[in-house]
Amino acid sequence: MLKEFKEFAMRGNVMDLAIAVIIGGAFGKIITSLVNDVLMPLIGLVLGGINFSGLAFTVGDAVVKWGAFIQSIVDFIIVAFVIFMLVRAMNRLREPEPAAAPTTKECPHCFTKIPLKATRCPNCTSQL
Repeated sequence: MLKEFKEFAMRGNVMDLAIAVIIGGAFGKIITSLVNDVLMPLIGLVLGGINFSGLAFTVGDAVVKWGAFIQSIVDFIIVAFVIFMLVRAMNRLREPEPAAAPTTKECPHCFTKIPLKATRCPNCTSQL
C-alpha cells in the first residue's frame, strides 16, 4: 500500500497540481497585497478618502464588514482577469491545426459527392 501511494504521489500530474497550488497561493498573496495596499487606497481617494477596509456596520453583537467584502470582490475580479489574459495568451501561442484540403466535390447535376479530380460523375455520368 505504501508503494502504491508513492507511485501515485510521484506521478507527473500530481506533482504538477501540487506546484500549481503552491504557486497559486503565492500569486493570491501578491494580488491581495495589490488590492489592499495599492488599488483600494487609490479607489478610496477617488471616492473622497473612503477606507474600504474599515467600512462595517453592527447588528446586535455581529459586525458586518462589507468593506472587506468589496475588497475581496475586487481581488477576485483581478485574479479572474489575469487568468483570462494568461489563457488567452496561451491559446494564441498554440499553432492552429492546418485545415485538411477537400478531397471531394459535389456534382452540379445530381449533387452527389465525387472525387475532386473526377471529370465525369459516376452516379449520373454527366461530364464535369
